[in-house]
Amino acid sequence: MLTLGNIFVLMLLATAGAWLWHSHGLRERALERVKQHCAKLDLELLDENVALRRITFKRDNDGRKRLARVYNFEFTVTGEQRHPGTITMFGAHTAQIELAPYPFEIKDPKPTAEIIQLSEWRQDHNKWKH
Repeated sequence: MLTLGNIFVLMLLATAGAWLWHSHGLRERALERVKQHCAKLDLELLDENVALRRITFKRDNDGRKRLARVYNFEFTVTGEQRHPGTITMFGAHTAQIELAPYPFEIKDPKPTAEIIQLSEWRQDHNKWKH
């Protein structure tokens, strides 16, 4: 026969299981956000993984303390060196993504238009005026 104590233990186990299931979903969401961020910055996410570092209270943009999950991950620029990063999540929302300093190449932007010398332009346009 079920006693009140047994029901309490079962409900506690069910709550812990639901919390673990929910946490796994949040971890997957954090992983997707990190993948998007690394792709945008042309970085390679190593191990395709984020690892829960801690659960803590942090201040959000409004200054209120909220429960936050902080995940660690590693990325590379050249494929030779590993660099650490963290992502902080408030529930399903990304609070911030921090990357350790890393070396990067400054790429020259491709010219979007042809550069024309003013003197050449004047010569071409003066021909049509006469």
